[in-house]
Amino acid sequence: MSAPPGVDRRLVLRRLGQAGLILGGAGALAALGLRSRGRWAGGAGPAAIPRRDLAVDPARPAAVIAAGGAIAPMVRAAVGALGGIGRFVGAGDVVLVKPNMAWDRPPEMGANTHPAVVAEVVRLCREAGAARVIVGDVAVHDAARVASRSGIAAAARDAGAELALPDDAGFLEAALGGAVLSTWEVFRPALTATKLINVPVVKDHALTRLTAGLKNWYGVLGGTRARLHQDIDTSIADLAAAFRPTLTVVDATRVMTRGGPTGGRLEDVRPVGLVAAGTDPVALDAWGARLLGLEPRAIGYLGLAEGRGVGSIAAGDALETVRAGA
Repeated sequence: MSAPPGVDRRLVLRRLGQAGLILGGAGALAALGLRSRGRWAGGAGPAAIPRRDLAVDPARPAAVIAAGGAIAPMVRAAVGALGGIGRFVGAGDVVLVKPNMAWDRPPEMGANTHPAVVAEVVRLCREAGAARVIVGDVAVHDAARVASRSGIAAAARDAGAELALPDDAGFLEAALGGAVLSTWEVFRPALTATKLINVPVVKDHALTRLTAGLKNWYGVLGGTRARLHQDIDTSIADLAAAFRPTLTVVDATRVMTRGGPTGGRLEDVRPVGLVAAGTDPVALDAWGARLLGLEPRAIGYLGLAEGRGVGSIAAGDALETVRAGA
């Protein structure tokens, strides 16, 4: 096999090896025929996915970056620059806070969303009067171990959230209406919450080169997700069109630049010290691509998602930066 001109052959081989590990592990799960408890909605037919995004407000920025200070002040500064948490969450809301909580790795490895980012989002929702705040994800590794080792379980509970793991929360068949994803089993809280806050981490990915907000929606799917890798860009665009979050808060406090999505080497993690937030998930992913030194339009799913009206790639190059306090 020869690499295209200008492409490091070793990088190509490493990418193929990483992809093989991901596909091979996922294929093994598929071979086991694993099915989620509480999968179907009692013959009622596929559930509709509610829209929980906000109407565009031309007086507000679509996304901002927060820099300086500790993690919690950066989260508050970013959300505050968008109009404050009261714009997104109100009294009585049931909020699903959806981190990347997929991998059996400690926080410093950058494989999962930093627990301090998750905790501060939970605190903001509680301050806004939410009746319930649920933190949940469908992990790749053992869900209970991931929740514990990532630090997210303890941080979420200390901040006043409930932790939802797949075996307890269950799944419902849902109508996604996508080109690849027509119907699929979906994590129940992702359908029943009145507000949806996506809290991804920016990192490298062996198949897509970038995982951030849009790819994070894989974590609401049950079943054999490996089948979707055959057309991964279209499946991510399907998810982006179906799951329109009320708010996205992006963890870029430390960024895994190689070895993603699982990681495991500290030398592959770069301290960046930023948090971004917004209502345009495509712009935020485009910004995340730049952090990895990638051209956003080279990320296949970003162009597809933009074409479906999910957001703007160009907007990711024009994000305002706000300073957080200590």
